[in-house]
Amino acid sequence: MYEVANVVVNYGAAAAVSEVHLRIDAGELVVVVGPNGAGKSTLINAMAGLHAVASGHLAVDGQDITRDPPHRFCDRGIAIVPEGRRLFANLTVRENLELGSYRAEARRMRADSLRRVRELFPALAERMDAPAGALSGGQQQMVAIGRALMARPRFLLLDEPSLGLSPMITHEVFRAIREINAGGVAVLLVEQNVAMALELARRGYVLDEGRVAAEGTPAELLGRDEIRRIYLGLGAAERTT
Repeated sequence: MYEVANVVVNYGAAAAVSEVHLRIDAGELVVVVGPNGAGKSTLINAMAGLHAVASGHLAVDGQDITRDPPHRFCDRGIAIVPEGRRLFANLTVRENLELGSYRAEARRMRADSLRRVRELFPALAERMDAPAGALSGGQQQMVAIGRALMARPRFLLLDEPSLGLSPMITHEVFRAIREINAGGVAVLLVEQNVAMALELARRGYVLDEGRVAAEGTPAELLGRDEIRRIYLGLGAAERTT
């Protein structure tokens, strides 16, 4: 289990995330949704070790990792797919993927991991030697997800994976996320496409102004009119459960 307890993350003197409680159980798929500026990206980056936590704690299987350096988060089985992909455009697809397997254990399993990525994203199989910058936006997102998988994570954190993608490619990315989770990887998904995210999730958290405004199953969140309307941006006609 990955647990976030009473976490505060600051930008300067202001709290971007304030007293957040959240957990991801082994093998679970959890979503975090909410309006722009709610602190979702700040939270997920803190969970990956990329933002310092001012107070509260992060723990994996009961072991505190709050003050660990970022590379130790990867050692704990945590990998992130950042917003905007952040690929090395001049490196090939294969080289970008291999960067994800820098840990000794992951390097030993590199060939198997590459095979898994090609199976998950067939569109990449014929583009392994192409520069990442020459790929479409959707293919670049596939590379970013594949790079995180090369680290052999237990917990995969995804920040807005559908951002800027066409509906068809979004469905392909969400299919892959579902398969990754079905394979035993716990997933935390920060996502702007609320309806699709909640279809995937076992549980969800609504973040607003850096705080958890609501949590529960997708049915529970969608069943509350004020949550659906104010925080999820869904009207009565868009109730899906």
